[in-house]
Amino acid sequence: MKNNRYGYTERQYTVFQKYAWKALLGFSILYCFLYCGRLNLSSALPLMAAEEGWNTTQLGILSSVFFWTYGIGHLINGRLGEIIGINRFIISAVILSAAANLLIGFQSSLLVIALLWGLNGYFQSMAWAPGMSLLSKWWPSNRRGFAAGFANGFAGFGQAVCMGVVIIIFAVIPQAGWRAAFFYPALIAVILSVLYAYGIKETPHAAGLPEYTDNVTSTASELKINASLRGKSKLYPYIYLIKEWKFDVWLLIIALSSIARYGLLNWIPLYFTNTMGMDIKDGLMENLLLSVGMGCGTLVIPALSDKLCRNDRLPAVLTCSVAGGLAVLLFMFSQTMWIIDILLFTAGFFLYAINGLVWPFAIDIGGRQLAGTASGILDFTAYLGAAIQAIVFGLFLGSGSWSMLFAAITIVCAAMAVLSVAAAGNTKDAAPAGIDQGQKASTII
Repeated sequence: MKNNRYGYTERQYTVFQKYAWKALLGFSILYCFLYCGRLNLSSALPLMAAEEGWNTTQLGILSSVFFWTYGIGHLINGRLGEIIGINRFIISAVILSAAANLLIGFQSSLLVIALLWGLNGYFQSMAWAPGMSLLSKWWPSNRRGFAAGFANGFAGFGQAVCMGVVIIIFAVIPQAGWRAAFFYPALIAVILSVLYAYGIKETPHAAGLPEYTDNVTSTASELKINASLRGKSKLYPYIYLIKEWKFDVWLLIIALSSIARYGLLNWIPLYFTNTMGMDIKDGLMENLLLSVGMGCGTLVIPALSDKLCRNDRLPAVLTCSVAGGLAVLLFMFSQTMWIIDILLFTAGFFLYAINGLVWPFAIDIGGRQLAGTASGILDFTAYLGAAIQAIVFGLFLGSGSWSMLFAAITIVCAAMAVLSVAAAGNTKDAAPAGIDQGQKASTII
């Protein structure tokens, strides 16, 4: 007998709950540690500069290579993951990225390292968009902000985990130098991927369940997607999504958000060592506050948006843009360490929350059919922004201009705020109609 919770019987709903949480926790934890094969570069940059004599322009170009291949990979792998298999792509991402990291640790040529780091960018891109596709299969529309924010929060904490792991490794085997950051951290994710492979189901069907039923608005949206795709090629979803004006607005938002986020994440360790006079270890420790703030922000804000502005999350983007921009602006003029720490945490909290708001939107506009494709296109655009900042901000810092970097990030935040106001003025935030009683009663899976 149906209990009206997403169309399941009581027994089916219990099974659905279990696998939905396993999918969310399994992907979130694995992705958290996948960052150890990605953000280890930013933690290693000060040592690479000191030991190899590479300047900030060279290191900025090295960092940029990852963003280009990572972004292009998302554009491809979001769709491929839907066609070929979600878990296959996620597990492959972990194994191939670990292999690329291991090879980098044996290199001395900046050109060879750049080539391998570019390959690593592509391998890392095989995880996130398929992960959003996975969540769309298990988390209905009234909890997508929570689910996507939860996974994105673990990504934020993954930045802190990576820095913590690298700091420990540098302390335990200092004689290995910067190479230690590439030899060991990525192997943790390989171990976790084995557990993931045995515990996570891609869809309710794989767990012996029918698909869940969503509210009337979401169901109508998915029927519209099905009708639009009928008889079209495998590549048509790209055209379908780009023709949606609201999707295009979010493309601009995530590009700007990525410029601001990576502008801090990549270069703050150097700021503390070059400007504040800290040693490399203390500079990395201070940067942990930024990553912890990022993780907290994306856990909190997207979940709140489920309650306050689920059908149009742009007001939440506006709030985060203003708060994050003010924190960066004040950071530029601050000299007191405890104030700097608060502002760094605050900037991370609000700027990464914007990133967390993107993914429930991607799942909503793509539906269960195209959530991976939508996420892939959005992440591609995000890392175009990240690649641009790596080169431009590297040039800024090559001339010693930290003020230009922080001023540029503040301007980017202002641009997101203006864009959010303009787009929200053309979007109706009506409550979804036709939610059944089970949906109202079931506020969390």
